Amino acid sequence: MDQAEQLRLRVNQQNKIKSNSKVIAVTSGKGGVGKTSLSVNLAIQMAKKGKRVIIIDADFGLANVEVMLGIRPQYNLSDLIYHNKTVQDIMTPGPMGIQFISGGSGVQDLINFDKTHVKMLISKLMVLDSLADIVIIDTGAGISDSVLEFVLSSPQVLLVVTPEPTSITDAYSLLKAVNRNKDFDPAVKKIQIVANRVTNEKEAQEIFSKLSLVAEKFLQNELVYMGCVLQDMNVSRAIIEQKPVSELYPSSSATKGFLHLANRILEEPTEETQQQGIAKVFLNFIKTKRKTGR
Repeated sequence: MDQAEQLRLRVNQQNKIKSNSKVIAVTSGKGGVGKTSLSVNLAIQMAKKGKRVIIIDADFGLANVEVMLGIRPQYNLSDLIYHNKTVQDIMTPGPMGIQFISGGSGVQDLINFDKTHVKMLISKLMVLDSLADIVIIDTGAGISDSVLEFVLSSPQVLLVVTPEPTSITDAYSLLKAVNRNKDFDPAVKKIQIVANRVTNEKEAQEIFSKLSLVAEKFLQNELVYMGCVLQDMNVSRAIIEQKPVSELYPSSSATKGFLHLANRILEEPTEETQQQGIAKVFLNFIKTKRKTGR
């Protein structure tokens, strides 16, 4: 039994109260497709429905969420790891009732943690599971090691794609990289596709069909279509003002798309494998890093 597996068993024994938090990783094959905007606005729509939502900005070092919201947090995830801060200390209030945690750069060092430090980190993250109904992980873009590790570790994954040919081909590259990992089981975890900045529903369906066809043919990977968000200039205006479009333009077409997506996710029955909480996701993350040695 390897070290990560021993830690997993120890945490499971200590965690007598089953986590009810649902963890969703939002990712993309390339940058600039609206991944962070989707994470933030999806969180807002869920919060408006009474859910306690926390975003973890896992694009380490870039701080996309805080830039988009125009809010500078006092602490980040590195302070939880290295400076003895609590989960409550590093959570920053955002608009419309959401909260977010800035990633910092400390997570890259998790592979070097000894048992004591990993146990401490997981114990602290268990508190986060009791504070949130939904945890959204806004990953980096592309197929970097940390992105792949979060995709592999998270029970639910939303892959954001736009009509740009490079977005579709890069999304396929991400799927291919995930599929190559022996820990990924497409029968257990279905990657869910969101088409962003599309002209209409027909264009969204065409994007999904293209991606789904090659994924099934070459990867034997069945994708799931979750919905779309229409191209909307109000999104650009909101980003310039560092406010979510759901807050500034609640009647916009983009906001309606985020609302539809939130409803779809919340209405779906939650599998037991999806409701494992953020502490277990980070355990999986550490396990994957140690296996690959990255």
